[in-house]
Amino acid sequence: MATPDLDPLLLLRQSIASNSAILPTASTDAAAPEASLSTATHLTFTTPTRISIPIDTPTRFASNDTPVDLRSIYFAWLKREVAIPEYNASATQLNDDLTTGKVQNLAFVERLDLITWLEGASEESEYIKPLAGDKHGAASNAAAALASKGAAAPAIGTTLGRSGKGALDPRLAVIYNSERKMGNWNSALRGIKPTDFSHVRKLAAPFMSKKPSGNAVSHISSNPSLALNQKQKRPDPIILLSPSASALLRMTNIKSFLESGKYVPVDSLTASSSSSASMLHINRLMKDIDPNRPMRFILVEGPEQFKPEYWSRVVAVFTTGQSWQFKNYKWSNPNELFRHVLGVYVGWRHEQPPEAVQAWGHRVMAVGVERWKDMGPNAVDSSRWRDREAVEQIWKAIEGNMRSKGWKKDQAPASI
Repeated sequence: MATPDLDPLLLLRQSIASNSAILPTASTDAAAPEASLSTATHLTFTTPTRISIPIDTPTRFASNDTPVDLRSIYFAWLKREVAIPEYNASATQLNDDLTTGKVQNLAFVERLDLITWLEGASEESEYIKPLAGDKHGAASNAAAALASKGAAAPAIGTTLGRSGKGALDPRLAVIYNSERKMGNWNSALRGIKPTDFSHVRKLAAPFMSKKPSGNAVSHISSNPSLALNQKQKRPDPIILLSPSASALLRMTNIKSFLESGKYVPVDSLTASSSSSASMLHINRLMKDIDPNRPMRFILVEGPEQFKPEYWSRVVAVFTTGQSWQFKNYKWSNPNELFRHVLGVYVGWRHEQPPEAVQAWGHRVMAVGVERWKDMGPNAVDSSRWRDREAVEQIWKAIEGNMRSKGWKKDQAPASI
């Protein structure tokens, strides 16, 4: 049974936070020399104490409800800065060199979530299960928080107290986890069953239709607290496109690509089908955020008309790898920008992304589409079915990033 100071994920995160050595070894001896990942049988951590853990140990990180082994977790961390094609190629090469075991390829969203958690940028992960006996993840979250600050993990069999000071007996921790949560007056009055007050709107309609007198208007305007609180509308998320002429996706063809899953080059569009609009709207159902109504996305090529609060609504930035695109952005440095916003690079399939895109690391998603073949008016290119596959991959990454930033069915995050 894993405890906070023996849990492989927490040990790995703590070692990363303290810049301590993590050594693959081919022996159970903690003092064994470093070996290659293809021949290693153990992973040796040097902080807080030198300890070796079998490299095929299952971790609490689950992919499709299947625990991912420590070798795959460590390999994903080593390849955190490479693009998806290079990560997949490296995993294939390592699997060919392994005599026993196999490196598990993590999906883009899973790998992004894992690396974000290991770096200490997030204290929670939907793919990481709590420690055994820690129903609400209090012990693991506390140990992870200490790890991200470079502090030692709690001792075996202990967890932090509710005030965050000192140690707490594990038996008391079980008792605290079983406590009944007390609500405030608001939750007590509302209860556990939502009440539908839509009928009140019909009763209030006759009164709302009557125009108030001038004095009443001025009285309400001078006292905002007296104005009726209307239901706040969820703002539309924003996607920024690259204004570069070399971009495969522009305002003229992005709508058909993201909505219909079909790529058509800009120069192949007819004058009637092309668009010179400076802003487009696309509707997409994001099932994990709001399964009942589609979300409307706003697509623009630049932030020239942005208000400061608009940046919290930006959910993706399409780029060609040219840094001049970000000159007027809130974060003009690409490395800083992609810490806040998901980057998307769309290029030709089987071609490496530009060096700049690769240098920006895992926060920029690289997607390839098949090269365009002009088959004539009545011919059909059979390879274009891959376009929809690329589009779904992009939307899945955008949805996962939106959920991690705090998008909900009735509100948007205040900041990103």
